[in-house]
Order: sequence, then structure tokens, then C-alpha cells
Amino acid sequence: MKKVVKSDAEWRRLLTPEQYDVCRRKGTERPHSGDCSILQADTLYVCSCCGHALFRSRSKFVSGSGWPSFGEPVGDESVEYHRDRSLGMSRTEVTCARCGCHLGHVFDDGPEPGGKRYCINSLSIKPVAAKE
Repeated sequence: MKKVVKSDAEWRRLLTPEQYDVCRRKGTERPHSGDCSILQADTLYVCSCCGHALFRSRSKFVSGSGWPSFGEPVGDESVEYHRDRSLGMSRTEVTCARCGCHLGHVFDDGPEPGGKRYCINSLSIKPVAAKE
């Protein structure tokens, strides 16, 4: 996969200030503030920064966390994982494998069969029709 690399100035021009804070500076949007928390049928969720396919609606579930939650990414090559020890916690950060966009974190308290909960910022993803 060809990586997307842009300068900080380019990202600032392409993204809203809120998206830039979450996607490029590893911020977190307020819970229940995003527009991707609604369950939609046959939807593909792509990276807001580069359009890379990340999640499908069939793995989406209501977690009650206030952020969109998914049980699994589209594929193993869709996301990358990084240890996050910020805020006095030990978590696993999830980023877009193509451009490094901060998506959110993955936890081991999701539904079966995988038991994972990908807790994702709405500002980091964009819903598109699954056929696109």
C-alpha cells in the first residue's frame, strides 16, 4: 500500500480545525458529539484524511460509550496499532495504516465473536455507500 505523507501545513489546509486536532494531534472528540454514531446499513467507513477503507457497518454496534464502535476493521492491513501510555493509562491506539490518522483506541470489552471494541472518533471517519 502506498503511504500518504503530507506536511503539517497541508493537513491543516485539508482538515477542519476539529478534524486536525483529533486526526493529526491525537485528540478526542466529546462523547455523543459525532454524527457517525447512528447505525447505518451497508456502509463503509473510510479515513477522513485519505479515504482508506477502515470499517464496515456490519461490524458496528452500540456500545454506550458515546463514540462509534466496531468489532473489527475491514482487514488486517486497514489499521495499525500503537501502545499509548498517555493520560496515565496503558491503551492501544488505532491509526489509519495509509496516512497515520489517529482513529481512536481498541479495547477487549467488545461483543463476541472477536471481543474487541474499536472506539473511534467520528471526526476520523467518513461514511460512504458500501459500493463506492
